Amino acid sequence: MPESMTQEKEDWEAVGFGRERRPHCEEETMSEAGRRAFPVIDDLESELSRLSHRGKYRRALKSTVGTLVVVAAIAVLIATLFLPVLRVTGTSMEPNLYAGDIIVGIKTSRFDLGQVCAFYFNNKLVLKRVIGTAGDWINIDSDGRVYVNDELLNEPYVQEYALGICDIELPYQVPDGRIFVMGDNREASVDSRSSAVGCVAVDEVVGKILFRVWPFEKIGYLGGE
Repeated sequence: MPESMTQEKEDWEAVGFGRERRPHCEEETMSEAGRRAFPVIDDLESELSRLSHRGKYRRALKSTVGTLVVVAAIAVLIATLFLPVLRVTGTSMEPNLYAGDIIVGIKTSRFDLGQVCAFYFNNKLVLKRVIGTAGDWINIDSDGRVYVNDELLNEPYVQEYALGICDIELPYQVPDGRIFVMGDNREASVDSRSSAVGCVAVDEVVGKILFRVWPFEKIGYLGGE
């Protein structure tokens, strides 16, 4: 075979080979492009799992927030109706209660001697200690020691006795429906010893104080003697 014909045949085969290979290369390219265009099953499962976890998280968050709102509402209702939470102001109950202390009480119309109570006076919430109830006779000597129905009142909560601001006629009988109160800081407290305050009407009392909850190092029971 002449050399020129041999060369032509080789050229044609080369071209033919290229024509036969070109469609195959295009198929591979389309296959690779398809894999890039459409996620594989593992990718789909991973994305579905992520979306599922996100949905569960959102539902859990909504449930938690809803629960906290309900609990807060119940706490406010209880505090308003049954267990008032109060913050101490002033110095009249020192050295047992200081300004800034947070205390918890309970609403009641029955009081025992020595219990701390909270009541409204001139639109302010005031804390004092119950010294006498309706019908009791109160007497205070010149040293500030208190007698109830002719018996010396045991007052371990008082650090220093004093007659203080006292302009009522002694002995003094507590009227019906009222309580006689005094602060633990006898020298500074303005209380039932003063005619400007007098005895407190029971229906003006918010409740008796049971516990101090702040500061933490002073948490404890304040129920009375």
